[in-house]
Amino acid sequence: MDYHESAAYLQSLQRRRPKLGTDTTARMLSHLEDPHDSFDSVQIAGSNGKGSTARMTESVLRAAGLDVGLFTSPGLNGFREQITVNGGRIPKERVTEFVERMEPCIDQLAAEDDKPTHFEVLTALALYHFDAEDVDVAVLEVGIGGRYDATSAVDPVASAVTSISLEHTDLLGDTVEEIARDKAQVSPRDRPLVTGTTGAALEAIQEITDTVTVGGEDADVTAVENGMRSAVENRISLTGPDWALESNLKLLGQHQAENAGVAATLARQLLDIDTATISDGLRAASLPGRFEVRSTDPMVVLDGSHNPGAMETLTELIERYDYDDLHVVFAAMRDKEYGQMIETLPAVETAFAARPDLDRAASTGSLAGAFEGHASRIQQVDSVPEATERAIAAADADDFVLVTGSLYAVAEARDRWSRLVVPKDNCQRTPTGGPSETEIGSGVRQRVLSVTMRRTQADVVTQQLEDCGGTCTCSTLGTPEKLVETTLSGTPQQLQQLIDRLRSAGHGLGRLATQLQNTLSNRDFPPPFDGEEAAVMGILNVTPDSFYDGGEYNRRDVAVRHAEQMIEAGADIIDIGGESTRPGAEPVPVETEIDRVVPVIEAVSSLDTTVSVDTRKAAVADAALDAGADIVNDVSGLSDPEMRFVVAEHDASIILMHSLSAPVDPGRSVTYDDVVGDVLRDLSEQILLAEQAGIDREQVIVDPGCGFGKNAVESFELVDRLHEFHALGCPVLLGHSRKSMFADMSGPSADRLPPTLATTALAAERGADVVRVHDVAENNAVLKTVSATASRASGSRKH
Repeated sequence: MDYHESAAYLQSLQRRRPKLGTDTTARMLSHLEDPHDSFDSVQIAGSNGKGSTARMTESVLRAAGLDVGLFTSPGLNGFREQITVNGGRIPKERVTEFVERMEPCIDQLAAEDDKPTHFEVLTALALYHFDAEDVDVAVLEVGIGGRYDATSAVDPVASAVTSISLEHTDLLGDTVEEIARDKAQVSPRDRPLVTGTTGAALEAIQEITDTVTVGGEDADVTAVENGMRSAVENRISLTGPDWALESNLKLLGQHQAENAGVAATLARQLLDIDTATISDGLRAASLPGRFEVRSTDPMVVLDGSHNPGAMETLTELIERYDYDDLHVVFAAMRDKEYGQMIETLPAVETAFAARPDLDRAASTGSLAGAFEGHASRIQQVDSVPEATERAIAAADADDFVLVTGSLYAVAEARDRWSRLVVPKDNCQRTPTGGPSETEIGSGVRQRVLSVTMRRTQADVVTQQLEDCGGTCTCSTLGTPEKLVETTLSGTPQQLQQLIDRLRSAGHGLGRLATQLQNTLSNRDFPPPFDGEEAAVMGILNVTPDSFYDGGEYNRRDVAVRHAEQMIEAGADIIDIGGESTRPGAEPVPVETEIDRVVPVIEAVSSLDTTVSVDTRKAAVADAALDAGADIVNDVSGLSDPEMRFVVAEHDASIILMHSLSAPVDPGRSVTYDDVVGDVLRDLSEQILLAEQAGIDREQVIVDPGCGFGKNAVESFELVDRLHEFHALGCPVLLGHSRKSMFADMSGPSADRLPPTLATTALAAERGADVVRVHDVAENNAVLKTVSATASRASGSRKH
């Protein structure tokens, strides 16, 4: 059985059944030898806020150094997003392994008229994966209710109920009190239940179990939002009986401050954790699709609110922003109370009633009817991506665009920012003879692109490209739920015709047309490299313990002299670092790192060169930029949440590197399905965070992070497919100099310069914009050679 068969099998399972209870899940776990007994579990229930609370709890526990599994629902684009360990999605091979082991058990349960649901099996998969990855703790978001939810097959060490409202009354009860009693069944055996509920719901819960309350001034833990730090972060303060902290959150609103209080209290129940670490973890947490600000000019927000209570909270958030007109893209499920949701919204200038690609979705006509009297203008648009494009086009700079009504709608709208057009093997040529030669001539270069789209979009693109004479291959392999991997192949002329057609094809494909146009205009598309020489970044470590040159340049005068030598040898950028990230390196205090780098930066910046500071700490970056640095080289990929704001404030550039940990932790690894695809996805999310803070994409440089959470084979895969990283729309840097990825070919004690130089040549041919190296003169000579060869080859092709 391969992955797509396994995924299709999981998707085929029923979504609901009349039988309630955890017995079926318990039987599946027994078949798996009770994987949940190997780690602690935290259960989080509630009507609203449980997903945000789960994500913040996970982030705090990870900040404390634990390995953490997270199970949430639903996923924006697939079930693998719902199951993560330390932020990484469950690998495809684990899914297949699980299904092969579990299928006989499911067949037996079905024979006994006890076939489990998709969610029950997914719960078992999550727990199986967490056991295999040896997590310390699993954070489990309850699906529905509490008493009979599949996640209640575990015995939690800590639990929470975030909020209570009337929902799923056919299953949980007709009153708030009944629903509260059901959800309170997640209470742990030996600790009080943490809850943000109030009033009758709280009273009902306290009849059943001891509680720690979180919320207003009468709660055990008070949680207060103290205003906005920026358009994308707020300030909060939490106060417990013997502790207090302040933090910033990406998740906005008083309700998120209360969710943060629940998460902090849960974390403190599990381990002795200091408030600074809690604050760091809370600030690092993010949750796509929950009041996610994607633009401020105009303001564009994606929010998955899908019931009246959540919509009331959303409205309160909207009203804190100054704007002229509100344009709303709204799509909801037909079983939701969308009329009440719409009535809750502020006055709407233009309503775009849309429908996600889902059978359960309400019709655009029904939604348009609900907007009557509440919107000045109403448009019915079958496609959420198209409605999003129209809303943004209709908005002036001072307007507000909101996409809401369901997470399904948010997922489809979010493609606009997260979708990548990836150049693949672009050195193909059409075979001689046959129709291809007749129509476009022998030897005409084909261009090949890969892009993930919604199914309807893929159908349209396929037809349009084939009409232009190109070829389009769609595969649902590995994307069984909502997305289609699509490969486009054609000549430049054919792809340009496709672009022209897509601009007016609807379905949100006008945005894809722009992305395709940008890709075709890229100087590095297609490879081989066109002869423009890559820049050289010279490494200057003012540290005593860096892996290659530690201790050589940790005196200011020696460091400056070495910088001068590198500039003379051809360095375009000098990268100055004051903390080693080699395996086992001890973290350096902020003050020490500043003392190391600032005097050197001040001196080197006067040498008429570009200066970069190699740091993962925002405070060090701030001091370095004040001292004259132009670029921040963040090898941790914004692990310090303040970093993006510091860079934006200085209007500086930033290098975002993909890494699992910095310093490198040899014990922390991940199974990549496709190392290039996975790293591209993660870097794309880092870029979106940088843009949120006000950093232009033109100021971002990306580094795939060879050696940082990748073995040698994976690192060389990154090098070989380096041109694919131009899909991110940013310059690409490769940092490979003398790294351990060369150990197998050079020996543990051999000189790693020769394989470094060979890799520099490979990187240049694959479109690297910058190479970060220790040996500037030698690498510069390689780059000049590659450039000269490429230029001559390009001239020959023109003749």
